[in-house]
Amino acid sequence: MAETIGITVTGASGRMGRMLVDAVQNSPQTHLAGAVERQGHTWIGQDVGAAMGGQDAGVQVTDDAAAAFAVADAVIDFTAPAATIAFARQAAEAEVVHIIGTTGMTEAQIAELAPAGRKTVIVRAGNMSLGVNLLTQLTKQVAAALDADFDIEIVESHHNQKVDTPSGTALMLGEAAAEGRRVSLPDVTDSGRDGITGTRRKGDIGFSAIRGGDVVGEHDVMFLGAGERIILRHVASDRGLFARGALKAAIWGQGKEPGEYDMLDVLGLK
Repeated sequence: MAETIGITVTGASGRMGRMLVDAVQNSPQTHLAGAVERQGHTWIGQDVGAAMGGQDAGVQVTDDAAAAFAVADAVIDFTAPAATIAFARQAAEAEVVHIIGTTGMTEAQIAELAPAGRKTVIVRAGNMSLGVNLLTQLTKQVAAALDADFDIEIVESHHNQKVDTPSGTALMLGEAAAEGRRVSLPDVTDSGRDGITGTRRKGDIGFSAIRGGDVVGEHDVMFLGAGERIILRHVASDRGLFARGALKAAIWGQGKEPGEYDMLDVLGLK
């Protein structure tokens, strides 16, 4: 391994991809090893720095993920579920750490990552920020302390370009609440309410989503009881925090045993 950790960024032209390229280049612990885009993208063959409107970075954008992974120590991937599954197989073959920030993955799609996790390190999280992962732990603790007389509602707000609902972070928080209650989240999920839905079922964990403007990400976990409410809140005002968290995960993953990890492992919160 080089003195600094070589990182390949997938989806390099996207909003997160550009932030990741910048974060990798600005970190004294890492260098940019590769930049990947889908076939036919206008950036293919261009220097990624120039394509972003800056100085040359010395790395050409490619649609050959396998080649870009072969020269890296880690891959950071904030793309789409189908692409992430394909990247996981290629990262496993290259035996490089795979950091997954992709959201909107189904349980079946997540299960498809398991074979890759037996060959290399996968760190997957619905949210890479320190604050959100602390909120996850607090949610689990509060849910364990309060019985089903307290309704749990997770309210999340994001920008108007977000395509998945509930957000990956909201689902993380829901899983934490369900774990605290010792129940299975799919059995108690209450979302997509519309029309005459009837009264709320005791013990359910509700999800509400707001989409608008340029909201980076806001999450409230509400515990609503008779005569009182407890609200745990996290507000993200800088999307760069997700890139910094992903970078931290990529560095942490070096030398770890193959397996599937999350940000609680990276942050030592388990």
